[in-house]
Amino acid sequence: MSAQQPADQAFSTSQPPSGLLPEPPSEPSSRPTEPGTLVGCRMRKWDGTPHWRFDAVHLGRDEHGVWLGYRTGTRFSRPGREYRTRCPGVVLFGDVGWVADIYRGHPRGVRLYIDLTTVPQWRAVPDGGDGRGPAFEVSGIDMDLDVLALRPGSERAREQGEFFIDDEDEFAEHSVRYGYPPSVVARVRADADALLETVRAGEAPYDGPTADRWFAVLDGLSGR
Repeated sequence: MSAQQPADQAFSTSQPPSGLLPEPPSEPSSRPTEPGTLVGCRMRKWDGTPHWRFDAVHLGRDEHGVWLGYRTGTRFSRPGREYRTRCPGVVLFGDVGWVADIYRGHPRGVRLYIDLTTVPQWRAVPDGGDGRGPAFEVSGIDMDLDVLALRPGSERAREQGEFFIDDEDEFAEHSVRYGYPPSVVARVRADADALLETVRAGEAPYDGPTADRWFAVLDGLSGR
């Protein structure tokens, strides 16, 4: 689930998706290098069903992974739902299985939302970059669990805590429905627990200043 949506909520199920298996990383030519390049983010569920999709601009890369950014009013959509963001965000696609969305001025007090996913895969879009659509796409499988950090003192933080793992019920349901292998369940669970501790400790890239540097890049692109 995306933290900005209103509050609610093509792989064989007998084999883990390729993103969870050892494999070569995407070729360098399949990833953007120029700040401002449009990238299509295309997530899906284990059975291949389309999940959240949105477009963002490439900001750059650091030791944590590739950073994208989007502005207020960006359209997010999935089958049966869509919404426009009410604040800007920067998104970290690491070289491992999760995607971090960090917000500035989120109206419901969410500071950070990490989706547990398969390893993101990148590709160049044929005939892309001509002004009509994204020049690159990044995709992955949403594995249900999310790690959240909320603004201290916000109503939701008072109710649920400042840091927590969300969508535990969805993960349990989909583990049965889609037949997640036990090794995948264990890996996702362990990653979620480790991420929660990293976020709670305020370690980079979840320390604040790291994301602020990429928000500055996004602001610079917005001023072009």
